[in-house]
Amino acid sequence: MQAATELRIIDSLEGIVPAQWDALAGEQPSLRHSFLHALHETGAATPDTGWTPCYPTLWRDDRLVGAMPLYLKAHSYGEYVFDWAWADAHRRHGLHYYPKLLCAVPFTPVPGPRLLAHEADDRAHLLHAARALMQAEPAVSSLHVLFPAGQDIATLADEGGMRRDGVQFHWHNQGYADFDDFLSRMPHDKRKKIRQDRARASREVEIVALAGGDIGEADWRFFHRCYVETYRAHGASPYLDLAFFQALGRSMPEACVLFLARRAGRAVAASFCLAGGGALYGRYWGAVEFVPALHFELCYYRPIAYCIEQGMMRFEGGAQGEHKLSRGLDPVETHSWHWLKHPDFADAVASFLLRERAGMLEYVDELRERRPFKAKGDEPVGFDEVKNIG
Repeated sequence: MQAATELRIIDSLEGIVPAQWDALAGEQPSLRHSFLHALHETGAATPDTGWTPCYPTLWRDDRLVGAMPLYLKAHSYGEYVFDWAWADAHRRHGLHYYPKLLCAVPFTPVPGPRLLAHEADDRAHLLHAARALMQAEPAVSSLHVLFPAGQDIATLADEGGMRRDGVQFHWHNQGYADFDDFLSRMPHDKRKKIRQDRARASREVEIVALAGGDIGEADWRFFHRCYVETYRAHGASPYLDLAFFQALGRSMPEACVLFLARRAGRAVAASFCLAGGGALYGRYWGAVEFVPALHFELCYYRPIAYCIEQGMMRFEGGAQGEHKLSRGLDPVETHSWHWLKHPDFADAVASFLLRERAGMLEYVDELRERRPFKAKGDEPVGFDEVKNIG
């Protein structure tokens, strides 16, 4: 007879056994206990920054069997599924949109599991708990689940929420022997452009890939300087401080990959990726000096080459960026699910999403027709499980 399941809402991962959490989270590195705990402990995702953890967790015999990264949000920053217009519509009608409940990895638009459980009943239990929490809190306007994938899709589709579609660009390894083999699948003009980009960058800098324990303290400090400079160049404030990246380097070094560009022996630019489950995830980049084409080299070409060398099957280039298509990344559909309490706003958003979805499907089809390869092959593996739902 199976032990009774206990639901606990927790506001910290401090008391969670990391191995139990990671056994549920799978191989996606940004879902690991170390990653999420570092976000909380270094002050990036806390009540002070508008991210209040309220994780539903399931326990049997005091063992963790289910969890959901859920936050009470006071804004919509750091999410990458944009609902500012929904918030503004609430405001114009004298209603509050914040706080809202958000199931996501803060500042990380990487598709993956969100209902962390091995059993379908436990995944449903977690979602029910989040919806019950939304209903129980009068001030909370809504519940949002961002970038779910895999087995979560069926659970979310069964719960009557509103699905929203998006697109990212991912590279898929088709068994390439090396980067030249990858380029050989492209037309001449595309190969020429990429080779020109790489040649322009390599004339001025040397690039090294540092992984795990090879990333030293000085490397982390320089990378964080680059990261901050990128945000400043766009007139924004960075979400993450140096302590966060240092924490990752200590607690999950095997997931950290840093590409460092040096000019005459002096570091001038860097990009940071996470690795896990046979995939590489592009996260952040920056430069303190301008080098032509270096952004493309550090953010796309070098990570792709690294994946081929290491036998990784996928490189995810992050949110947005149609320019990634010409660099050999494929358009991949992403999804989110939404529940709004106010019936009139829920109806209006549902109508909007139907129109948006039709446009998104046309856009993805157009992007796939523009894939820069000489002959159509098999469709890349993506997160298309729900294309016939709804």
